[in-house]
Amino acid sequence: MITIEQLITRIEQRQPIINKADISAEQLRHPFNSVGSLTTADQRQLSFLADPHYISSLSSSQAGAVLVTQEYRDQVPESALALIVSNPYLAYASASQLFARQSLSAGIHPSAVISDSAVIGDEVNIGPFCIIGDYVQIGARSSLDAHVVIEAHSEIGTDSVIKSQVVIGHDCVIGNYARLHAGASIGAEGFGFAPTNNPSVSGWERIAQLGRVIIGDHVRIGSHTCIDRGAIDDTVIGNHVIIDNLVQVAHNVRIGDGTAIASQTGIAGSTTIGKRCIIGGAVGITGHIEITDDVVLSGMTMVTKSIKTAGSYSSGTAAMPTANWRRAAVRFRQLGRD
Repeated sequence: MITIEQLITRIEQRQPIINKADISAEQLRHPFNSVGSLTTADQRQLSFLADPHYISSLSSSQAGAVLVTQEYRDQVPESALALIVSNPYLAYASASQLFARQSLSAGIHPSAVISDSAVIGDEVNIGPFCIIGDYVQIGARSSLDAHVVIEAHSEIGTDSVIKSQVVIGHDCVIGNYARLHAGASIGAEGFGFAPTNNPSVSGWERIAQLGRVIIGDHVRIGSHTCIDRGAIDDTVIGNHVIIDNLVQVAHNVRIGDGTAIASQTGIAGSTTIGKRCIIGGAVGITGHIEITDDVVLSGMTMVTKSIKTAGSYSSGTAAMPTANWRRAAVRFRQLGRD
């Protein structure tokens, strides 16, 4: 069980609880076992109002406590404790971590294969059938689930979580507080080939990928995302970057601090993306271009040229009745002939 006092402590790492002085000692000890929506939560659950569209559910909520802004404080029912914050959604995000299931693994599993030259920090957990290569360094309190492979000379920072089936290639560097989810591939060979005179007969000449992947602190990488090593220079992911599942980051890409990238995005080689960008699902970004800071790309946008001005950009076509879309497509083709 998590108490109000523990919730406040966690939330206040990001923002203050405005009415903390009004909360009694008895209320501080009230226990909670999870988070619930306004309509389903009970007295042992925390809830929140982040979107005014759900205000109609607030007054009848059975939650034990509700995260709200000052504007809606008077609409919290008497049976619930109002926790007043400036950003309820951020407060909910902070509080949710206290209720997450924790890994029960501890120590180093006897089936793990660890090179004698590897350096393993204090309180590191290494699960079954992991393979740790020569001269690998793993920082204190990091945790590896089953079947993780870390190749030679790679470094993992402190307090990082690496889920099952993640593969980290040789010489890569992962920062502190990283979260790498199942099946992610870090430092695989980039897609680099030189054509011969006739590729159908003599094939393609592989270009050895000699760079690394460098990942900063507090980075989250989703399941089955691939981040390829650099061809010559490194592929670099900045601090506080969050990447969804099934994203392809090609060789020599550089992503700035605080950028978020949604599922099925593909970023071609040697592209630079700035800080605090938000990239929607299924976006395609061509190679060798630059995207400045604070750019938003809506879902299915295709980026073929550098973006030098911050703002929101779109190119995906929204759904419409098929007959209408066909007529629009014909007109679009006709425009291309003008």
